[in-house]
Amino acid sequence: MSDLIRSLATSASGMQAQSGRLRHVSENIANADTPGYRRKTVEFRDVMGGAQVALGPVRLDRSALERIYDPGHPLADETGHHDGTNVDLVLELADAREAQRSYEANLRMFDQARQMTQGLFELLRR
Repeated sequence: MSDLIRSLATSASGMQAQSGRLRHVSENIANADTPGYRRKTVEFRDVMGGAQVALGPVRLDRSALERIYDPGHPLADETGHHDGTNVDLVLELADAREAQRSYEANLRMFDQARQMTQGLFELLRR
C-alpha cells in the first residue's frame, strides 16, 4: 500500500513542478515585449532522495538583451537604442509544450495509482 501512496505523491509533485514551470513560461511570454525584461528559468531538484521533484530557485537568463533602434522611445539613449528582451517565443512555446506533456504524463500516472488504490480497497472490503 505504501508504494501506491508513494506513487501518488511522486506524480503529484511532478504535476506541481510542471505547473510552476508553466507559470514561469507564461510570464516570459507575457513579457516578451517588455523593454529590459530578462527571461526567467527554473530547474528541478530532487526531494526525498529522488522520490519526488520540486522547482529550484528562479534564475534570470543572463544572455544579452536585444538592442532596439527606436529614437522616439522614452527609454532610448543618446544613440536612439534601448534594451529589448531576451525572450525567444519559439523556445518558450517549446518549453510550454514540454511542460504540458509532462504534466499530462504525471496526471495519467496519478490516475492509474488512484485506480489501483480503489481496486485494492474494493478487494479488502470483500
